[in-house]
Amino acid sequence: MTRDISGYFLGEELRHEEMDRDTALFHVLPCGLEKTVSYGTGTAKGPEAIIAASHQLERLIDGCEPILRGIYTHPAPDLSGTTEQIMQHIAGQTKQIAANGAIPVTLGGEHALSYGAVMGVRASLPDTEEIGIIQIDAHADLRCAYQGHHFSHASVMHLLANEGVQIAQLGVRAICAEEIAARKTFQIISHDGPELVRNNISAINLPDSFPQKLYISFDLDGLDPSILPATGTPVPGGLGYYQALDLVESAARGRNVKGIDVVELAPILGQPVSDFTAALISYHLMRIALDT
Repeated sequence: MTRDISGYFLGEELRHEEMDRDTALFHVLPCGLEKTVSYGTGTAKGPEAIIAASHQLERLIDGCEPILRGIYTHPAPDLSGTTEQIMQHIAGQTKQIAANGAIPVTLGGEHALSYGAVMGVRASLPDTEEIGIIQIDAHADLRCAYQGHHFSHASVMHLLANEGVQIAQLGVRAICAEEIAARKTFQIISHDGPELVRNNISAINLPDSFPQKLYISFDLDGLDPSILPATGTPVPGGLGYYQALDLVESAARGRNVKGIDVVELAPILGQPVSDFTAALISYHLMRIALDT
């Protein structure tokens, strides 16, 4: 019988044993959340586009084959409930995956989903351990609420910081006074776009006090729009492709990646470059997780 691999990340390359749910290290969660977008639309179609583009990837990346550790793709969840219910559902999935020793890779969808994904991974850890977020983003996402929504893509990091999660922000170049104040309140580490791009910085070191367990949240608008135009809130002056990946890798060095998300792809019909770039970034982040 011919198996249907169309809905599997890297489906064209997967061998039967590499897509086993019980043994796969990486569990891909497609989550086309689109509840609070405030400019461009289309994030609901992001996961499907990333998975379709992933079929064109090579198994080998930077001399490594993360696929050998197994990649299982879950069915898309029901997103018909309230935002709070959706967050609880996402948290339940990522908690179960992480508790079983695997790494959830959530594909978005708008950035609001990271609240549920991170809280689930955090809940899987012993009470004595904390998790820290490496955030690639054009925006700080530190508003208390945005357009009346607390569970907003523009408020997700405020929600997480308020839960006591430590955050390191890389690439931000659109920020308001409220968010600058929140950075001080929550002692958020920040290396913003102008600093990184103008000085061609591709590596940072996190302080020893930052948690050893990491969650990587990669908002695709952290990249310059010339590299990835298909996002709802593009901001010029963004990170380069290798620059962004090198920053994540340097920040993660010596620590342990427990979860990943890649969010805010809003596919443009007939322009697959952004879809492919998002898929390649997702696979690169899996490779980085293997080295931690």
